[in-house]
Amino acid sequence: MRVVELVVAGLLILGGIRSLVVWTRRRRVDVRGRAHLVLFALFVTARVGLWLSLAGLFLISASVPYAGRAFVDEMTAYRWYLLVPLVLGVLQIVTGYFLGRGSEAPPAPAAVTPAATGSTKPAEPAEPEV
Repeated sequence: MRVVELVVAGLLILGGIRSLVVWTRRRRVDVRGRAHLVLFALFVTARVGLWLSLAGLFLISASVPYAGRAFVDEMTAYRWYLLVPLVLGVLQIVTGYFLGRGSEAPPAPAAVTPAATGSTKPAEPAEPEV
């Protein structure tokens, strides 16, 4: 049984490393200041930490040498650890919500320049969308 727990823990650790690599390479086009960067850093930390904390649960389970009732009695000492993935999951959801809300006002449309269209007449102002 320990082999299965160690394999699952290893896969979860690899998932955490992959998540770290993918999310740190992601380009953020609409950086809206320091608060946005802090939220993004918290989001990535919570996401990677969730993977690693789940791996930790399997490693703790693999480290307990008992089976049956003795296993349950030994695992009660690690009951607090269940809060770690729970808190990281909630933190990921909350930061994802605030990152996905966007800015209050939509960005102004970019004006089309005559050079970009090949036209010689001046660019007309963009009409606001209704």
